Amino acid sequence: MRILLIEDDVRVANYIVKGLGEAGHVADHIVNGHDGLVAAMIEKYDVIVADRMLPGLDGLTVVRSIRNAGNRIPVIFLSALTDVDERVKCLRAGGDDYLAKPFSFTELLARIEALARRSTDQEEASALQVGGLRMDLLGRVVSRDGNVIELMPREFRLLEYLMRHAGQVVTRTMLLEGVWDYNFDPRTNVIDVHISRLRQKIDKGYDQPLIHTVRGAGYVLRAQIT
Repeated sequence: MRILLIEDDVRVANYIVKGLGEAGHVADHIVNGHDGLVAAMIEKYDVIVADRMLPGLDGLTVVRSIRNAGNRIPVIFLSALTDVDERVKCLRAGGDDYLAKPFSFTELLARIEALARRSTDQEEASALQVGGLRMDLLGRVVSRDGNVIELMPREFRLLEYLMRHAGQVVTRTMLLEGVWDYNFDPRTNVIDVHISRLRQKIDKGYDQPLIHTVRGAGYVLRAQIT
């Protein structure tokens, strides 16, 4: 695995690079945000490990720029800032994981390997399927039993989230954070409204509904009621 490490603390960086090398991985170390961003844009990496506080461009700016360019490479933030608000900022900026300093290298390595596996699985999956419902992730086409279903962008994202969590109960809070990227009051009816619209397009006219309400919990997408 090839890893980009953007870290201005040389002692910490040497510790990480040494450990990754011993684990059979290659790590490129860069000490500032600007050069780290350039490397991320022109080189091919499996995972980026970025410090939150960097000289030049900070970690949040670096990762936002990477995401704005359409690069979905997994990113782990490292930071001495441990409060919840800080973690939320990093995740909303486009980070996939967050590890507070000081940290165990064993844990960092496990998180890097887990993100790399997840990224590989997502790259291999060009479509999602639940029963007769199929979502072509590349063509952005949804169909059920071969019949194409026209969805608005937000409806597509909502359905994609449900399909990626098929068989699992997802709460309104999970949907708000995963689809809208904001912390709305979970009591708002925005989720119910969009679920209702999605049901009209996905389930109307079919004997077997796919989107189910779990009273007091949220929603679940599944082909069979259990």
